Amino acid sequence: MKIKVVFHVNREDEEALLIALNNMENLLKDVAADEAAVNLVANGVAVWLFRRGRAAQYASRIEDLSREGVHFSVCNNSLNRLGIKSEDLLESCQVVPAGILEIIRLQAEGCAYVKP
Repeated sequence: MKIKVVFHVNREDEEALLIALNNMENLLKDVAADEAAVNLVANGVAVWLFRRGRAAQYASRIEDLSREGVHFSVCNNSLNRLGIKSEDLLESCQVVPAGILEIIRLQAEGCAYVKP
């Protein structure tokens, strides 16, 4: 059975993001990466946490998780509303049109929803 999960971050709260990163790292210690579909969706003011300068202290963890197959999605609606350019984000972030729609899509595909 493949483990499917989506972590949702929507506050500019580094502690919540770090909890999500810890949870993902722990999950991938117990479940082989090819047996897991792990996603994180950021929307609202949480998109600030994925800007290159802001994310310096945890960027390497995000990059490592991305290499292990974790998908990091950032809401384009939120980026536009906050005046953030997609090129200012960490390399591993994928911009999706609407974060809430991405969460709904992932849940419809069987992902468990986790809100740190």
